[in-house]
Amino acid sequence: MKRLLMLSLLLMMQLAGCSADIADYRQQQPTLDIFQYFQGETQAWGMVQDRSGKQLRRFHVGINGDVVGDTLILNERFVYDDGEKQQRVWRIRRIAAGHYEGTAGDIEGVARGRAEGNAFNWHYSMNVKANGKTWLLNFDDWMYLQDGNHLFNKTEMKKFGITFGTVTLFFSRKAQ
Repeated sequence: MKRLLMLSLLLMMQLAGCSADIADYRQQQPTLDIFQYFQGETQAWGMVQDRSGKQLRRFHVGINGDVVGDTLILNERFVYDDGEKQQRVWRIRRIAAGHYEGTAGDIEGVARGRAEGNAFNWHYSMNVKANGKTWLLNFDDWMYLQDGNHLFNKTEMKKFGITFGTVTLFFSRKAQ
């Protein structure tokens, strides 16, 4: 019984240690305003890895952003290393200071995000095609602004709380 209690406690500590809190970044600079950062042209380069860290795919994304009132419209055009092309159009609405909601064609329901300091955390569920099937995966997406032009993004893809893979991106804004 004592052993089971100890194992349970260790597991809970490990799980608690795995989750970051967006408030941890409140004082980090430069401040990330996703509307400002993604207004205009941005490019990104990324990769998809399985849960063991093996790289599965690489891709480039051309992004055009347009801010209309309280909405950011992001037109993303993906080109994968195998030649596949994909497009996603996000409509992201600022619902309060630092709080966002968004939709896109392959997103189930509404994505929810929050920004603090140099970080933005975005949660959504997306239909992902793999091995001839479509899987609904939960995305935990973290963006970190490095300077006025460069942004890093790391995303965990989960199903039933288990991480099945990660997506890593590096963004660069076109000089305005």
